[in-house]
Amino acid sequence: MRQRNRELKREGLTVDVGLARFVDDEVLPGTGVDPEDFWRSLSDIVDRFAPRNRALLAHRELLQHALDARHRELAGTASPDSLDEEAFLRELGYLVAAPAHVEITTTRVDAEIATIAGPQLVVPVTNARYAINAANARWGSLYDALYGTDALSGAPPRGSYDPARGALVIAWTRDLLDEVVPLASGSYHDIRGIRIIDGRLLFTVAAGEVELVTPSAFVGHTGDAAAPKSAVLQRHGLHLQLVFDHEHPIGRADPAGLTDVIIESAVSVIIDLEDSVSTVDPQDKVHAYRNWLGLLRGTLATSVTKNGHTFIRRLADDLVVVGPHGMDVILPGRALMLARNVGPLMDTEAVRDRDGRPIPESILDAMVTVACALHDVRGPGAGKNSRKGSIYIVKPKLHGPDEVAF
Repeated sequence: MRQRNRELKREGLTVDVGLARFVDDEVLPGTGVDPEDFWRSLSDIVDRFAPRNRALLAHRELLQHALDARHRELAGTASPDSLDEEAFLRELGYLVAAPAHVEITTTRVDAEIATIAGPQLVVPVTNARYAINAANARWGSLYDALYGTDALSGAPPRGSYDPARGALVIAWTRDLLDEVVPLASGSYHDIRGIRIIDGRLLFTVAAGEVELVTPSAFVGHTGDAAAPKSAVLQRHGLHLQLVFDHEHPIGRADPAGLTDVIIESAVSVIIDLEDSVSTVDPQDKVHAYRNWLGLLRGTLATSVTKNGHTFIRRLADDLVVVGPHGMDVILPGRALMLARNVGPLMDTEAVRDRDGRPIPESILDAMVTVACALHDVRGPGAGKNSRKGSIYIVKPKLHGPDEVAF
């Protein structure tokens, strides 16, 4: 039973009071969008697009009934000829002819989408810890990943640190470095230290000092140029950070003090409001939207207890290094985030239209997730997610060009 005292009227819409207050008080301040304009826009969009959404779903139903009838008709018979099946699907309109020519152009697309070939994660928005972990998976320890997984032969050992497995990790990593960012001569197995002179990264080996085969692969360093704490290299747009610390237990045993290699890993992440979450009432939706807002504003944090210790997990800061020419180079500390909205199949009681019907949840998702993302486009910390000033929304479960056009 609906609780009418939990609802407010907004420009002809009936809106859950928690959602209305969240949008008015938390989402819109700082975006340049007035609450009255937001709700009027949503009302206009519902008037225009909700009937189209229902018509598209009705067409799906017709297709489904025809497919069901076809399967019943063929039940118990030999497998149909594939050409006959294709002809049936085309006559039905399930398959449509490809257009003669289609060209789509875009602007302000971030490299993580346009040019960098890197992993993409999918994570439920309602679990703050998972969402933060996924965003922070932009950078990760190669040493830890190799040591703790079966990427190397043999199972990871239980208990305390195993020096034998650690040696395998270090050797494997140096082989990788020789392959992806090779030295002009010699091997990473032989390095004794590094320094930067006149913007050039030099590695000390037994025969003297050598540069990289491709000196431009050197992006920057942290710490003193004569004894850097780290050096960042890049290959095909992906970065790795060599970390040096002679006081670290791993670094103490290494002639160069190399204690870890931090690699750029997940370059993008789909923050999921769809399949991996359960948001069945307005309170669930507000929780999901609030986490997405916190991710875009960089304020989302959560308490984590691990191995008996409790700490606050936050979003990672950008990595700032001194470039070869002495200027700061800023590298993203987080994966580029995309919001996956609910598909066109679902309605939501969080907002009802002028006739009292729940509106398509996909429309509400589009409005609120984009409004939240305006903080990254226009807010004081703009550009922490998209350096190009773009907003990325994934619209799933679309069948055919009509639904894509919608």
